[in-house]
Amino acid sequence: MFNFKNSVVLILVMSLALSGTITGTVTFEGKAPKRKKLKMNADPVCGSAHKTPVLDEKLILNEKNQIKNVLVWVEGAKGSSPKSAAVLDQNGCIYSPHVLGIQKGQDLLIKNSDATLHNIHSMSKTNSSFNFAMPKVVKEKTVSFNKVEEPFAIKCDVHPWMKSYVSVFDHGFFAVTDENGDYTIEGVPAGEYEVVAWQERFKMKGTLTQKVSVKDGSTTADFTFKKPSKKKK
Repeated sequence: MFNFKNSVVLILVMSLALSGTITGTVTFEGKAPKRKKLKMNADPVCGSAHKTPVLDEKLILNEKNQIKNVLVWVEGAKGSSPKSAAVLDQNGCIYSPHVLGIQKGQDLLIKNSDATLHNIHSMSKTNSSFNFAMPKVVKEKTVSFNKVEEPFAIKCDVHPWMKSYVSVFDHGFFAVTDENGDYTIEGVPAGEYEVVAWQERFKMKGTLTQKVSVKDGSTTADFTFKKPSKKKK
C-alpha cells in the first residue's frame, strides 16, 4: 500500500544525500600593502564615531595572511531561495558589510545608523543604477536588483572613503570569508562545478577558480591570491 508520509520522508532524505558543503580558506602570498588611515574629520559625526584610527578595507589580512571579505561563489549552481532581506548598514560612516552577495529579486535593506546625511550611489551597469540621499531622519530604504551582475561598488558621494561591493546571483550558493579567511557554502546540489573567488584589489580579471566535485559530505576549495610581480622595464 502506498504510504504518502513515508514517501515524503524518503524524498527528503534522498535530497539531503544529493547535496554537499564546500569549505575553504583564502590566503595572500607576498608582502601585503600597508592599509591607509581614513580621513574622516571633515564630518564631525564620522570623526567622533571612532576612538581609534579607521583603516581602509581593500585588503584585510590576519597574522597568517588569511584574507577577510573575499566573495566566493559556485558557478553554474541552481536553486536556494532567499529567506529574508539582505542588509547593508551605514554605521560610523562605514558600510557594513564591506562585501555582500545577494540574489536577484531579493530585497536589500539599506540602513542609516548615523546621525548625518549619507548618499547611496550604486555603480551597477547590468542593473539600473540608483543615487539617492538618506538624511539622518531617514533610517531605512529598500532596493532590489533583477539581473545577475558581477561585483560592483555602492558608494557615498558625501563621504568619499565609504564604499562597499555587491554581487547579484541567480542562486544562493555564495559566501564571504571571515576574519580567518574561511568560508562555507552549504546545500550545494551534487555535481561538477567551478568555484570562483573574487577580491576587491584583484577585481574580476584577477579572480581565482577551482574545479570541484560535490558529493554527500564536505569538499574543500582553498585559494591563494599572489601579489603581482613588478614588471621589468
